[in-house]
Amino acid sequence: MEVTDIPEEVYDGAESPPDLTELESPETLLKDGPIRERLLDVITGLRTPTKVSEIADLADCGTETARDYLAWFDEMGMVHRHDARPVRYERNDAYFQWRRIDRIRDEYSEQEIVDLLTDTLDEIEAYRTQFDADDPNDVSLVDASQDRATEDAWEALSEWKTLEQRAALLDAARRDHPAPGSTPSHIDA
Repeated sequence: MEVTDIPEEVYDGAESPPDLTELESPETLLKDGPIRERLLDVITGLRTPTKVSEIADLADCGTETARDYLAWFDEMGMVHRHDARPVRYERNDAYFQWRRIDRIRDEYSEQEIVDLLTDTLDEIEAYRTQFDADDPNDVSLVDASQDRATEDAWEALSEWKTLEQRAALLDAARRDHPAPGSTPSHIDA
């Protein structure tokens, strides 16, 4: 029996296989749904100032509809509006950071946040020791790949960067009042 074969005893014979033509296409799943949600999906991915018409195309909606929602998102602080010809919008990273911090505060008690931060800082310290560096950006992937597979080194450094970001968010949640518009800074362990 091949690894991908399904044992005969799994089916009792009464069931018919699913009709895959009845399933919705991935494109339909991404394009259907409320316009607001589609626009939110698009703006969370904006890394550079983007024209309203491009945002509308990505969200599969009209330009005027996109413009109205983007003005509302701008009022909420979710996007930055770049006044020029044409007007462009980009994601406001500080807003999304604030939302993550707020979510941490809602999901965890103060003690749980401190415990999570302590565990995260311990993991960061282990990476600092492993790579003999204070920051993952100080480590050359070429040098780190000398004694391990390049993919393993890359994964370890990526995990370390993620832990640094998690520590900054947990520390901001612990402090309970980060400076408005601030970005996570390096946390010393």
